[in-house]
Amino acid sequence: MSSEFTGKIALVTGASRGIGRAAAVALGAAGAHVILLARTVGGLEETDDEIRRAGGKATLIPADLSDFASIDQLGPAIGQRFGRIDILVLNAGVLGELAPVPDIAPKMWRQVFDVNVEANWRLLRALDPYLRASAAARVLVMTSRAGGEVAKPFWGAYAASKAALEMLARTYAEEMKITGVRVALIDPGAMRTKMRATAMPGENALTLPDPSAIAPLILLAASRSYDGIAERLKCA
Repeated sequence: MSSEFTGKIALVTGASRGIGRAAAVALGAAGAHVILLARTVGGLEETDDEIRRAGGKATLIPADLSDFASIDQLGPAIGQRFGRIDILVLNAGVLGELAPVPDIAPKMWRQVFDVNVEANWRLLRALDPYLRASAAARVLVMTSRAGGEVAKPFWGAYAASKAALEMLARTYAEEMKITGVRVALIDPGAMRTKMRATAMPGENALTLPDPSAIAPLILLAASRSYDGIAERLKCA
């Protein structure tokens, strides 16, 4: 079935599992060609299988977002093959360690900011020409209530990185007002993911929604009808 996403080029980071996989499958099932980016080859292949079962197509790119040189080379490689990016889902992220601010290990702090902030800045930097080449590109940035709404003890590194990412996204959105590029902040809330299980080990995961519940919000934010400037969109 044809939809407004048929033939669009979408890139999803952290696409090997959880919310990233759910977003990729939703876009692929809707007709987009999805570029899947994650570290784990096996996970990428499983996402590819789901997209194919849904009638979609995907391209797999195994990559570590902390390898900044690889990110810098990604833009030209994608541009040469596809010419544009219509939808960019910046989903990949790491939790780091939950600890009091004075006790956060410097190495862990650096890792969290490398993946959650700098890698996303480098992706925007590398892919900006190809987003501008689209008639109506949409950038979806995954965030968290811990990053912009609620300060929680022991979440310092993750929360600070997400707050920084949100401001980066809002700034880019303001800069893109005169173009066809629009930016949305996606707040999925609590979902049945590996990161959530790590953060909340005593929680009954079966009480949480499956990541596939995010699909309608992904398709809304990726659509031409979304014309906002980095609003925070939440799952119901």
